[in-house]
Amino acid sequence: MNEKKDRFIRIKLIKSVIGTKKSHRDTIKGLGLKKLNSSSMLDDTPEIRGMIHKIHYLIKFI
Repeated sequence: MNEKKDRFIRIKLIKSVIGTKKSHRDTIKGLGLKKLNSSSMLDDTPEIRGMIHKIHYLIKFI
């Protein structure tokens, strides 16, 4: 049987959300980020990748 290996993405909020679109702020909340320098570990799924692509200018991979 094929065992699915769990893969994760770790991201960190490095820029302020002040002045960004409401949809981008909602995406930040959806990814579990709250304040500057907060980080989140997420499953590597196409949905999460799409959210990350939307706000790529505010975050950093760690």
